[in-house]
Parts: sequence; C-alpha cells; structure tokens
Amino acid sequence: MIRFPSFPALLALALTMVTASVGAATDAGHEFEQRVLACTGCHGAEGRAAADGYYPRIAGKPAGYLYNQLLNFRDGRRQYPLMSGLLQTLSDDYLREMASHFAALELPYPPPARSTQRAATLARGEALVRRGDATRDIPACESCHGSALTGVVPAIPGLLGLPHDYLAAQLAGWKSGIRQAHAPDCMAQIAQRMSADDIQAVAHWLSSQPVPQGGKPAARLDKPLPIRCGGVQEGAR
Repeated sequence: MIRFPSFPALLALALTMVTASVGAATDAGHEFEQRVLACTGCHGAEGRAAADGYYPRIAGKPAGYLYNQLLNFRDGRRQYPLMSGLLQTLSDDYLREMASHFAALELPYPPPARSTQRAATLARGEALVRRGDATRDIPACESCHGSALTGVVPAIPGLLGLPHDYLAAQLAGWKSGIRQAHAPDCMAQIAQRMSADDIQAVAHWLSSQPVPQGGKPAARLDKPLPIRCGGVQEGAR
C-alpha cells in the first residue's frame, strides 16, 4: 500500500522553497539550485525519483514532455493539489526553463525490481507493449514511445525506469478521466479501451525491464504515430 505524504506539510515546505527560489533569483550562481528544491523534495535528488513508488523520475525526460506536464498541472488538466498550488503563479517561460533543466540531466538508472508476477501476466503485458491489440484498437506502446521505450524528442516520455504503482496509477487515471492532457488526448482514448487486468499487466512488465542506452529518448520516431496526440509536435511523428 502506498503511503502518501502529508499534503499540508508538503505544501508548506514546497511553497517555502518556491518563495526562497524567487527571492534568490538575483543570485545567478544559486538560482537553479534554489528553484529545483521544491521539485527534488518530492521527486528525489536531481529528480531521480522518490523511493515510495509514487513520485516518478523526471531527470532526463524530454523537455517538451516535462513542460507539457507542468502546464497540465498548472492549468487543471492534471489533478494534484500540491503541484497545482506550486505552479499556479509561474509563467510559461519559468516552467520551460525548469523542464529544460531536468531534461538535460544524464543520470544512471538503478536496476529494475524483480517481478513476482506470473509469467502469463508478464507475457500479456509485453504483448500489449510490443504489439498492442488490433481487435480493440489499442496500439502498441512502442509505436508511440519508441522501440526502446525510452521516449522520443521533443515530447514523448519513456516508459522504463518507472515503478509499477506509478505506471498503473497513471493509466487508471486516464481511464477514469482524472488525468487529462492536451486535446486530442490520445492516452485517455487508449486507456479507456484497456481493462484493469491490461493496465496491471502492462505496468508489471514495464516496471520489470532494464533501461537501455542510458535511457536517452530517441531523436525521432521510425514511422508516424498511429493516433493523433495533443502536445506532440509534428516533427516528432
């Protein structure tokens, strides 16, 4: 069971950090160090991910993806009061700088946790990731997130190096409508076609895989996206 941190305590700490970072903006040597305190307080040192399995890794993710998520939290498409509260007064340019900072970090990934799931569950997850399910109009995960599943520049995230709980929660959020993205919201369309067992199988398989090639996103997709996705520039298709 995931133990969520105390929201009032985290919000107070994060707001204090943001206030300090804005106040320290005149000190160029420490500006970004101060800015990212509010991020790394939850997402781990240098954005490597928290140990609780809930706050994901943000280091090395494509800058366009990180920027889109900051906008989504700020503008209400994603629902998490702590993030929304932190971002509601920040400008687009400020958020873009933050996204670029974390995207530029090149940090090693830890080995994945060994899965205890049945072989049939993992095989089902791998099949959906690699081949999708044409009978239900579910495209393969790799057809958008790249054959290495490490994402694609500028705005498609990698799926490896993330814990099961986070992956399952995000897919379930899209399926239920709690999580949203720029229209057309392709992930919501896909998740709504998936069963609860599909979501668990995909999350278990992805979270049990090692991260190849240092986790760097691909420069481009091999072929056009199988579905229109908001927030993804045409050049990534």
